[in-house]
Amino acid sequence: MSLNTAPNLAHPDDFYEALIDMHRGLDDAASQDVNARLILLLCNHIGDHEVLIEAMQRARAGLAPACAALAEAA
Repeated sequence: MSLNTAPNLAHPDDFYEALIDMHRGLDDAASQDVNARLILLLCNHIGDHEVLIEAMQRARAGLAPACAALAEAA
């Protein structure tokens, strides 16, 4: 299996609205926690190690150099 980067959401606007609603009323710490939980749930659903590694690499590669340095320091 390879990472699918083509648009693949049946209802992208509805998904985005649900994602924003998931964060509504949460402070920054709770918002980060719910993001982490969602990521882990989706990673478990995908299950393919190589796909997950590729997704992490692509996500990290999209960071600006200053953001990447901040992420490394954390």
